[in-house]
Amino acid sequence: MKKILTTLFTIASLTGVMAQESPKEEDFFKILKVTAPEGTLLEVGGMTVLPNGDLGVATRRGDVWIVENPTSRKPFFRKFASGLHEILGLTYKDGALYCAQRGELTKMIDSNQDGKADVFETVYAWPLSGHYHEYSFGPKIAPDGQFFVTGNVAFGDEEWWRGESRVPWRGWTMKISENGTMQPWATGMRSPCGLGIFDGELFYADNQGDWMGSGGVVHVKKGAFVGHPAGLRWTGMANSPVKLTAEQFNAKIDERRRRDENGRAIKPENIVNETPNLLYAMKEQFPNADIQTPAVWLPHGILGISNSEILEIPQGAFGPFAGQLLVGDQGMSKISRVFMEKVNGEYQGGAIEFRNGFKSGVLRMAFAKDGSLFVGETNRGWGSAGDANEGLQRLVWNNAVPFEMRTVKAMPDGFEVEFTSPVDRKSAEDLASYRVESFLYKYHSVYGSPTINKEALPIKGVKVSADGLKARLIVGDLRKYYIHQLTLDGVRGATGSYSLVHPIAYYTLNNIPDGEKLAMSDVSTKNSAATPATPAAPTATETGKKTTPAKAGAKPVTGGKPKLVEGQAVTMAKAPTYEEVKGLLTRHTCAACHQANKRQVGPAFADVAKRKYTNDQIVDLIYSPKPHNWPDYATEMPPMPQVPKADALKIAAWINSLAPASGSESKGEPKP
Repeated sequence: MKKILTTLFTIASLTGVMAQESPKEEDFFKILKVTAPEGTLLEVGGMTVLPNGDLGVATRRGDVWIVENPTSRKPFFRKFASGLHEILGLTYKDGALYCAQRGELTKMIDSNQDGKADVFETVYAWPLSGHYHEYSFGPKIAPDGQFFVTGNVAFGDEEWWRGESRVPWRGWTMKISENGTMQPWATGMRSPCGLGIFDGELFYADNQGDWMGSGGVVHVKKGAFVGHPAGLRWTGMANSPVKLTAEQFNAKIDERRRRDENGRAIKPENIVNETPNLLYAMKEQFPNADIQTPAVWLPHGILGISNSEILEIPQGAFGPFAGQLLVGDQGMSKISRVFMEKVNGEYQGGAIEFRNGFKSGVLRMAFAKDGSLFVGETNRGWGSAGDANEGLQRLVWNNAVPFEMRTVKAMPDGFEVEFTSPVDRKSAEDLASYRVESFLYKYHSVYGSPTINKEALPIKGVKVSADGLKARLIVGDLRKYYIHQLTLDGVRGATGSYSLVHPIAYYTLNNIPDGEKLAMSDVSTKNSAATPATPAAPTATETGKKTTPAKAGAKPVTGGKPKLVEGQAVTMAKAPTYEEVKGLLTRHTCAACHQANKRQVGPAFADVAKRKYTNDQIVDLIYSPKPHNWPDYATEMPPMPQVPKADALKIAAWINSLAPASGSESKGEPKP
């Protein structure tokens, strides 16, 4: 009997181990609160760590705080300055703090050492039109000691959707010396909230909008044009390093400025099944201009909707990820991880989710002396996934190494994935463990873009290194300048047979490197998912049956090779539950901007349900949004024609199930 009980206990223990879930990001990186004095509103616009370890925090309300002992349980907040105008960046240099106010770069000095700024010096002031959207970001210190600052575009009066540079250097990066000399550096920025220095070079992160299909990390070289045409208005000025002019741009690129029969401006909308402009094609259209495409695209609604701070991870912090970049996102209250390499002299690389769940929109980040990460947050006027309007938190690593893709690198015949710990060889040598797709975004004056030209790429073989830390994939049909999505949901770790914490990486392939390709004799071609070929079903032409064409918006754009998407109506006896549509909301990025019962970047689904649209009307709005129906929301919804009709109808039916019945609560997602 004792032997039987022992055996049963052993089986139960092993079953428990086998059933144990793979660790998640929160098991390695814990979010802690930084306690501020009661009544302090930390709508963080800027943040920097001082040489003694104190933390400087600037707010959008115009205050600057010095936080003493910021990693302790009871940090002390001392107000250093107040009365400034919407600070959206803060840095320290040679005993002084510098911040970007809306209209100037300001130097702040505590000359009498009483803990408060008593000298405020205008280093350089730039023009303002007074438009609300003319935010200014920075500064970041260049390797030569000068400062980089960026400026938002304004919007039109009648054409409220169109970014405008009403005064010089809106939509530009400026380089400013301590003595107040300003050199225009580059243009094409729309909403350049994120700045960072990496490898001695300036990079910036923009937000989706007109001419910006998605956010990304862009190398800002002197004289570069990075996409948004508003700033081209000033390239004729004597000190401009940018050679492309607005006249040259408009001669080749249609801005779609149209008017109706009454002379009113017509807002440009997404055109389904068009042959789209692509940003990288500008390189051929304007060969004498320095057109700069993103080094790393950050797919919209997946790795953010309002990309912010770019920060290099210092040596000794966050273990295997030191030397890589973190990129915040204000709208989705998250941080992504970015790694880059140079191929043919141009930066490119990949991005992976890192940490979600911050209390408000992640705007600024700074590493503490102990290797933890301060995260400054805000959402006023902008909206965020986090519930709070403001916040200051700290991200702490527990020194355990997560099973992750550490890097992805481009190879002449595919990609090499490096892991943080050895893989289980059986799973890693199985082609069924991998999927690779490529896609891109349109370059047009419409707000945002659907994903286009999406294709599944063939995986022909895989070679796992002897130490189990690398897997080299042979991938066919690689496409230059495209985003390549690598999904490794079948790969398991050698320890615990755990899945990857984040199994998807997005690699921007600006160049395919030269070099030796793998021989097929050296790779594994095993594919556990391969099944014998089955005869294809007869086509409508072969059977003589009629087919119903898909409605407009039900086909994704595929660059001349449209792939049909189900367009038949879906009849449902009852609305799907939240659990049944949860995966669709995530897959199609709906959850990036909407929640069931809470206003976020976009309206709550329950508020949409109150409009009493039919399911078909909601589907039409998914494909062709009408932002003027929701004037209280600053961020427009992009068109989503890539969502299959069947999925869109399920989502619509669930949304309408949230409408409150007479005398009852709304149904759907449980309240938090």
